[in-house]
Amino acid sequence: MNTERELSGHTQPFAVLGHPIGHTLSPVMHNASIRSLGRDAIYLAFDVAPERLLEVLPAMRDMGFGGVNLTVPLKEVAFEGLSDLDETARRLGAVNTVEFLEGGGLRGHNTDGTGFLKAVEESFGATVEGKRVFVCGGGGAGRAVALTCSAAGAAAVAVSDIDESRARKICDEIAAQFPAVVAELVSAGEAAWVAAGQAADLIVQSTPVGMKPEDPSVLPAGAFREGQWAFDLVYMYPRTAFMRSAEAAGAKVANGLGMLLHQGARAFEIWTGATPDVPAMRAALENSVYGKDV
Repeated sequence: MNTERELSGHTQPFAVLGHPIGHTLSPVMHNASIRSLGRDAIYLAFDVAPERLLEVLPAMRDMGFGGVNLTVPLKEVAFEGLSDLDETARRLGAVNTVEFLEGGGLRGHNTDGTGFLKAVEESFGATVEGKRVFVCGGGGAGRAVALTCSAAGAAAVAVSDIDESRARKICDEIAAQFPAVVAELVSAGEAAWVAAGQAADLIVQSTPVGMKPEDPSVLPAGAFREGQWAFDLVYMYPRTAFMRSAEAAGAKVANGLGMLLHQGARAFEIWTGATPDVPAMRAALENSVYGKDV
C-alpha cells in the first residue's frame, strides 16, 4: 500500500529543536511512523538558539504544531522556563518533550528515562534492578540516566565527570531521593575509571565523546570485563570506539538507537494519544545507521 501523503493546508507539523540540530535522526523515525499510519502530518527539525526557545515554543503552539521534542542544549532551558512540568521532567531536571495543551498551556515531559530503560531491557534481556551502574558523563543525559537507574531499583550508581562538581551534585541528588541506592562519586582519571568500570554490571557512556567517528573511547580498555553490559548513548554509528573496546573485553554492547526510538515513541503518544508504528520507526533508524532495511 502506498502510504505517502501530499502535504496540504491541513497537514499538522511536529518538530525537534536543538542547537545544532543537523545530527538528529528524529525526523527519520517519526516520519516513517507517520507515513505508515497514514496521518496527515510531518515532523521537522529546526535550529533554535537557547535564548530564543521560550519565545519560539508559544509561537509554534500558536502556529498549530502538534508537539515538540527538544535536544541539547535546550532541555535544561525548557525545564527552567516552563511552569507546568510533569513528574518525569521534575525528577530528571530536564524537558525533552513539550505538549501543547488545549487552552494554550505548555507542559514539559521527559521521555528519556523511559526510552533508556526500554532500550536496556531490549538490548540485554534484563532490567537495571539490583545492578551496579557506572555512568561516565554528568551532563543532562548522564544525570537522566543516573536518576532513572536509581528510581528503577539499581543497587548502586557511580558517576564521573571531568567537572567533578556536576558528578557530585548527581550523587547528592541520588542520596536525597533514593537513600537505598549507593551513590558513588568517581574521580576523573584512568585508575579511578578502571576500578569503577570493573565493579560495574552496566557502564553507560553519556559524554559527547564518540559523536565524531574518529573519537577514541572515553574509558580505558581496562574498565571493561567479560559479562558486563556497555551502553553508549551515541546513536549515529553502529559501533563507537567505546563499544569496540568493551566488546573486545567480552562485554555485551549497545548504542543509543534503542533509547532514541523508545523516547520518541513515548513522545508521540503524549502528543497524539495514539500508538506509533514502532517497527517502522526502528527500520527507518536502522536503515539510516546500519545502511539496511530490516
